[in-house]
Amino acid sequence: MTALPTDHKTYNVLPGPKMGLITPDYLEEIAAAARRHAIPFLKITGAQRLAIAGHSPETAAEIWRELGQPTGPQKPVGIHYIQACPGLAWCKYGRQDSLTLGRKIEESFMTLPLPAKTKVGISGCQFNCCESYLRDIGIFGTTKGWSLVFGGNGGGAPRIGDMIGEKLNDEEVLKLLNRCLAFYKEKARKMERSGRLMRRTPLVELQNYLQTAE
Repeated sequence: MTALPTDHKTYNVLPGPKMGLITPDYLEEIAAAARRHAIPFLKITGAQRLAIAGHSPETAAEIWRELGQPTGPQKPVGIHYIQACPGLAWCKYGRQDSLTLGRKIEESFMTLPLPAKTKVGISGCQFNCCESYLRDIGIFGTTKGWSLVFGGNGGGAPRIGDMIGEKLNDEEVLKLLNRCLAFYKEKARKMERSGRLMRRTPLVELQNYLQTAE
């Protein structure tokens, strides 16, 4: 096992992958960069991304350039990551295509400004491997379609999210998610996670908002 650094260099680079998907070419690029810059260790994060740790900000900028991303990731506060399981295509338990839905959500909402970081967990079945009930936006599949959960949190103040919709197809998920995020933008305080918002907000208020938005 590689020893952890002792010089307090903790700057991380997260150059993907998205939803945990990687290719041999991607791994070769990362391995080459790690060797060139004497990176002490790499870590797969809880967000299904790859952290390159133990180096300076200057080295980080150079690595980003080598990976074809001159300035590193820059986006407004909003969706922090989209976590997705293998889903219908790659898992025998999968009931819905979580990776395809994840890409659709990324295309539609990844750059949307929100009051605070927002985590998305998409599970292809009711086993909920991506802990969908503990994400700001949780989605899981059944044989009858998608179920959408809002306001979950798995941090220091855990909260089980509220069931917002069931038996949804992909487009219905996107439409309902858009309305949930609009409610979040309108009602949340700055830097307030969705779980904290829903602790102080009666569920019926969200339900009424969704009905009037239809």
